[in-house]
Amino acid sequence: MSRARLAGAACAVTATLSTLLAGGVASAAPQPGGVQPFIVGGDVASPVPYAAQVYVEGRFNCSGTIISAQWVLTAEHCLGNSMSVRLGSNDLGGGTEVTVDRQEVAPGADIALLHLTSSFDTTYVTLGDADPATGATNQIFGWGRETPTGPAAPKLKTANVEVTGKSQDYLGGPAIQSRGINGAAWKGDSGGPQMADGKQVGVASTVQNQGGENPNGTNNYGSVANSRDWIRSTAGV
Repeated sequence: MSRARLAGAACAVTATLSTLLAGGVASAAPQPGGVQPFIVGGDVASPVPYAAQVYVEGRFNCSGTIISAQWVLTAEHCLGNSMSVRLGSNDLGGGTEVTVDRQEVAPGADIALLHLTSSFDTTYVTLGDADPATGATNQIFGWGRETPTGPAAPKLKTANVEVTGKSQDYLGGPAIQSRGINGAAWKGDSGGPQMADGKQVGVASTVQNQGGENPNGTNNYGSVANSRDWIRSTAGV
């Protein structure tokens, strides 16, 4: 089975494992064949103060979360040159632009931290210390594509997913596997959060068996709990 990232936008992939990168932007991760992933289906999200838009060379590439005044959490395969983020708006291209001056990579996981050149004051996301239980209903968020080849979503979207067990992320690290209930991740959702009881438990990495526009596709989100000690030592939270 081939792998594909979720950068670029979020929707469906047939018989492939795809990353959720937004279309066309190079990342630090190896580039396998196949399509890449976004939230297909789902709903427009209410204001989410900790949501972050991740840009490479001025182009939207991934989703993410702001975890403290100068740190954004995203996926390692979202990294690239001349990075920046937009914070404080659910509208794609909206909010405050802040440049990134440092990229830190979690060992053995598709998880990364972006250090910002200036502080941003908001309500930061709370990180979970344990993976969610199998069978639990979680929420995913992102600006990924809403159709297989369309643009990134103009507004932040969200969907409910059911946790189906453990899996691996794009780089072979521990991941949370879930099935879309009313929507699934796709290109551009990479790096975005999976939330359980108000805490971030996962980082969008890959999707599989999405089909054309399948809102019930399978999502694989890198485990925040697995990288929790590294996040604390790197970002202090």
